Amino acid sequence: MEFVYGTHGVCSRQINIDIDPESETINSVSFVGGCNGNLKGISALVKGKTLDEVIATLKGIDCNFKGTSCPDQLALALEEIKSEI
Repeated sequence: MEFVYGTHGVCSRQINIDIDPESETINSVSFVGGCNGNLKGISALVKGKTLDEVIATLKGIDCNFKGTSCPDQLALALEEIKSEI
């Protein structure tokens, strides 16, 4: 199941997320915009993890005192997805 999340307050503009709704695991994540290498790294690290694992790990990470970050935005997107499935 694929989801598109529009980010807020960060360099990336969008996060594309593919999950397995039955097991609530992440199949793939890709970011549009942002720091290419870092975001590819995050995408690789979260692949195969459950939504809860990723939310617990990434929620609240701040980037340069913005109050959020690309990892935090991913966690927020996953929380939204959990409420929809």
